[in-house]
Amino acid sequence: MAKSNSKKSLVIVESPAKAKTINKYLGPDFIVKASMGHVRDLPAKGLNVDIENNFEPTYGISPGKQRTVTSLKAAAKDCSDLYLATDLDREGEAIAWHLAEVLGVPKEKTYRVIFNAVTKTAVTRAFVEPGRINMDKVNAQQARRILDRIVGYKISPLLWKKVARGLSAGRVQSVAVKMIVEREREIRAFKPVEYWFIPGVFSTDLSAEYHKQWLDFVTPKTEDDKPPTIVEQNEWLAEHNAFKAELSKVGDKKFEASTTEQAHKVFDALKDAQFKLADIQTKETISRPSAPFITSTLQQAAANRMGFTAKRTMRVAQQLYEGIDLGSMGHLGLITYMRTDSTHLSAEAVKEARGFINRHIGPEYLPEKAMSYAPKKNAQQAHEAVRPTDVDFTPADIKPFLTDEQSKLYDIIWRRFVACQMKPSKSNITTLDIVAETSIGPCHYKATGRVLVFDGFTKIWLNNSNGQQLPATKVGQSLAVVDIKAEQHFTKPPARYTEGSLVKALEKEGIGRPSTYASIISTIQDRKYVEKNEKKFFATDLAEVVTDKLNEYFPKIMDIAFTRHMEEQLDKIEEHNLDWLGVLKDFYGPFKKSLDIATEEMKHAKAEVTPSEYTCPDCKQPIVYRFGKNGKFLSCSAYPDCKFRAPCDKEGKMLEEKVSDHKCHVCGKPMIHKHGRFGPFLGCSGYPDCKTIRNIDKEGNILPPKPPPEPTEIHCHKCKEGLLVIRQGKKGPFMGCGRFPKCRTIISIKQLDHLKKLQAEGQWPPQTLEEADLLLGRKKAKKKAVKAQK
Repeated sequence: MAKSNSKKSLVIVESPAKAKTINKYLGPDFIVKASMGHVRDLPAKGLNVDIENNFEPTYGISPGKQRTVTSLKAAAKDCSDLYLATDLDREGEAIAWHLAEVLGVPKEKTYRVIFNAVTKTAVTRAFVEPGRINMDKVNAQQARRILDRIVGYKISPLLWKKVARGLSAGRVQSVAVKMIVEREREIRAFKPVEYWFIPGVFSTDLSAEYHKQWLDFVTPKTEDDKPPTIVEQNEWLAEHNAFKAELSKVGDKKFEASTTEQAHKVFDALKDAQFKLADIQTKETISRPSAPFITSTLQQAAANRMGFTAKRTMRVAQQLYEGIDLGSMGHLGLITYMRTDSTHLSAEAVKEARGFINRHIGPEYLPEKAMSYAPKKNAQQAHEAVRPTDVDFTPADIKPFLTDEQSKLYDIIWRRFVACQMKPSKSNITTLDIVAETSIGPCHYKATGRVLVFDGFTKIWLNNSNGQQLPATKVGQSLAVVDIKAEQHFTKPPARYTEGSLVKALEKEGIGRPSTYASIISTIQDRKYVEKNEKKFFATDLAEVVTDKLNEYFPKIMDIAFTRHMEEQLDKIEEHNLDWLGVLKDFYGPFKKSLDIATEEMKHAKAEVTPSEYTCPDCKQPIVYRFGKNGKFLSCSAYPDCKFRAPCDKEGKMLEEKVSDHKCHVCGKPMIHKHGRFGPFLGCSGYPDCKTIRNIDKEGNILPPKPPPEPTEIHCHKCKEGLLVIRQGKKGPFMGCGRFPKCRTIISIKQLDHLKKLQAEGQWPPQTLEEADLLLGRKKAKKKAVKAQK
């Protein structure tokens, strides 16, 4: 380790948990402090990128980080050397560079240390040969940050003017939204196609009659009952020497039926047919273990197996990486760095895994050679896959020290790692060819069953198998019919994206990088572009409008191939020393042209209409679709002469506003069922003369009307015109200005008696907001007062 004198060395990491874990590894000659993430960034207000001057960024201390920076500067003044031990990805490198720039420690005394696991071995090894800040990585991060800032700050204001206030656009988020919108439209445009199956259930037991028993077993007794699962059905079939089969051929042609007539012609021919086993084929199949986790596959597995969101997965993984208190063993990092696209495993990790398999699972599960996995294109092989730092920390051993979600995530990481170094599983797949001679020719059924010969890696990494167990059979034997029926089906539209499938799609298309998937998914939900219902993403009307606008005027920004190309350019800046300023210049020229055209030509969304199938009930003019603050709705094309309007559902169908049994508590007129941005509610039929509404909860119950504001006679200190009133909120009563929404003053109800006393004494309302804060005892006022005294 580099040391210059007797002073202590300063080590800076990103989080207190990580600092706590590595502090004990370095000894008394080091002080470890946390930066709490980024300390410097582009300020939120303004572009802060000088496009005319080589895209020069103007950085500022991040909000809330001034105290942290002051503390780190004080520590840096007294240190002999500075070690920047932030995360090993681009973002971590950028944080290290910003820290170096802010702290001003001489370059010759500033070192960069990286480790992919917070363990004593990894940390001490990193400090033996410290490096320097990698400016290619820093420039790649700067290029991404500036690109995203330019797109966000140039397009978002345009959307405010042309669609609705508060909207945002993003170089990557907008493409992700587009994917969900396109899937929504595929589903909407989908036309189901009819097709038929004629499945059969057969048994080798010719003496028994199982038909009624089978129907009783699979038919739910009541509407609330669920049918037996596939596993339960397979168990019943195995107990009765029975199995399922599908009709595969009629004569020498593949069976296909798209109408009731076609299906029942075959079904009628099969009703009284005699079946026998014509052929048996068995072949061995091998199933190989999957590669160890990378960020995207970890997020997908956690979503599919445990229902974790990508954000939750990364939060819990961060905790496992930074360190968990394991009692007498101390604070230890349990997994390697979780933001990675590499399936690479160190030779040391592979050796440990193979040793564990040999000792604890059995030598018969250990391959002769270590298993290796082909890297993903553009993966950074200098990084490792996500794996446990010590394979001997089994999930069962450390479960008492972990929360439930930590335990679940660690369990799949540990199992996937161990399984990836185990032998493949082997199964015998048997296929039965069952034939019946009928009036329309020989009809062939096919049945398949899987028998596990060697479990291999599945002993650790469990695979859900719904394969049926076939009874002992021989060619030529007769089979009893348990059940044959004709089933009508319809093709289904593409599935909506879930968190797992969206991450998979983003990765496949090369959109974003492992560290960004979780934030992309969070952002598009926060911006109200997508809604999640039953774990599936639905595009909102807002998403469709914004996507269409951006597609029309910024086709390159919205092009998946171009977005992928930009990600590849950023990778080349980091890995091949590509000129980052050149990448920004090549992007900005065409982007500026598109922006100028859009600013000049883009129409406001509220001014655009789309024809509908409906006619206005009031004036008989055509009804059109319009876009408003609550999304898409139906409106008379004769507006403003005719003001008829009606809500519509996601498919554009008109929603009828039915009269309810409730009367308006203000004017006595009937209340009508309506739909708004927050869901269904009751509105007075006397609108707009009476604007009374009643909310409806998730269970469909009509909520009681809110009590009217209660006057207090206390003057509002902000507008000086209104009087404070007591209102009821979600968290209980509070005081607000009676002139709401013109004045939005809010004061805690706890201040009521205090304010009455102040007003009686002539101290309320004060002249300035600062005086009001002092009288109300607010913290920000106290801090200002303390600073003023100093």
